[in-house]
Amino acid sequence: MPPRWPTKPDRQDPAYRKIDDRMNFAVHVAIAATINSGLWFFHNLKAANWEWLPWVTVSWLVIVLIHFIYISAIANYSDTPPKST
Repeated sequence: MPPRWPTKPDRQDPAYRKIDDRMNFAVHVAIAATINSGLWFFHNLKAANWEWLPWVTVSWLVIVLIHFIYISAIANYSDTPPKST
């Protein structure tokens, strides 16, 4: 069952921004895992000798780690001040 939000979703809501960032992170991890596991599957079949594959995997892991550090330690989910017009 998909998550339900009790009010109308609004990017100005700090709780909504936090859950949205975490869901985007989960999608990022899922895409990385899917693509990397597929690449390693074909590599292990010896159908191809991809010497660049470990670099792609390590690079993607670093990017996922940076994404995780951002959402867990750097992102500011406090209330945003109203815009002056």
